Amino acid sequence: MSQDTLVSMVIRDEVLQALRTHPCYDESAYKRFARMHLPVAPKCNVECNYCNRKYDCCNESRPGVTSEVLAPSEAIEKVRTVRTKIPELKVLAIAGPGEPLANDETFKTMNLARTEFPEMILCISTNGLQLPKYVKKLYDLGIRFVTVTINACDPKISKDIYSAVMWNGKKLTGIEAAEKLLENQLEGVRKCIELGMIVKINTVLIPGYNDKHIPELVKKVRSMGVYTVNILPLIPIKDTKFSLLDAPTPEERKKLMDLCENDVKMMRHCKQCRADAIGLLNCDRSMEFCSTRHNYRAETDITLDLKNKAPMVAVATESGTMVDSGFGNSKRFKIYSIKGGRIEFVKDVNTKTNMAVYGRSHSDHIIDVLKLLDDCSVIIVKDIGLRPQNDLIARGKKVVLLSDSVENALKKVFKL
Repeated sequence: MSQDTLVSMVIRDEVLQALRTHPCYDESAYKRFARMHLPVAPKCNVECNYCNRKYDCCNESRPGVTSEVLAPSEAIEKVRTVRTKIPELKVLAIAGPGEPLANDETFKTMNLARTEFPEMILCISTNGLQLPKYVKKLYDLGIRFVTVTINACDPKISKDIYSAVMWNGKKLTGIEAAEKLLENQLEGVRKCIELGMIVKINTVLIPGYNDKHIPELVKKVRSMGVYTVNILPLIPIKDTKFSLLDAPTPEERKKLMDLCENDVKMMRHCKQCRADAIGLLNCDRSMEFCSTRHNYRAETDITLDLKNKAPMVAVATESGTMVDSGFGNSKRFKIYSIKGGRIEFVKDVNTKTNMAVYGRSHSDHIIDVLKLLDDCSVIIVKDIGLRPQNDLIARGKKVVLLSDSVENALKKVFKL
């Protein structure tokens, strides 16, 4: 037996041992071992008709959502903190909020993680467009678990599921986009399995589009050696092309999984996790570790100089009476000042409400809001992402996180 064969057998055995502690790949592990998604990958190269990657969102639990996008060094620092509080942490994964393989930060983060946390299982979730190009690089980084989202193995079906694919600087649409995406997905899966990586396929069950086709897809990926398939129910999301579709019922999903399990192992315990999920699959603790919630204590950290110039304070409010909006999605800010010990309303600042809540448009929107509030010393919001928070700090602003009435919030800030 050659040395290469022996090495291959050892690696394969190590992967199979890791499999028993990966909560997404082994149903017996998901109540005992925790995972942590590192939200370092905001850019995406495929436009899915069901996807809306919303950043500043603390109250939704679905793929593509995160409360903050982290730099690689910030993600590693966060892992250090989480490990002290969640000793059962076993898996470090990157699943967005965009496409991991379209972001250099993914590879930087995984390299740092491999070096500092060699005992951790490293995992990636991808749309597969760039997978053939990066399979070997992922393998060399120590990644042995790869999830690929494939919604159809027939381009005539998937062309209606995707709006566009960015490939080599060109925007592909229609059947051309669907063919290129599927070609790369299947080639990437083949290469992963060839290297001994364990592959899971995610497929979104979209009634009227791929529901009758999924059994064919399952047979296809089974023939390639895929370990398990996860059939996720469509979540109709506002401002997407599929927003008005009906989600499949639990009974419809179960019936399809029962049928497909004759061909390949089904993942039945998926929670459709956020891009910043932390903890056991059935107990997401991401908000506990949100850095914006650790850095600010509104009632103790804010000290205003009222002697020289009366400071102005901006409050994110949709209702006008409650602090009820996050920084990036607030439709308006009400500006207040203080004079003679009395709080005075100064003006309303309305923000653009038709902007995308992800990607470049979202970044430009954040910059516009920062400029609109440039004359304010304090910003009171319900939630805020890490990047706008850091931008405000860099501009010398103070940030207060509160969920209270506007009146009470102002009294706390002005200490009245």
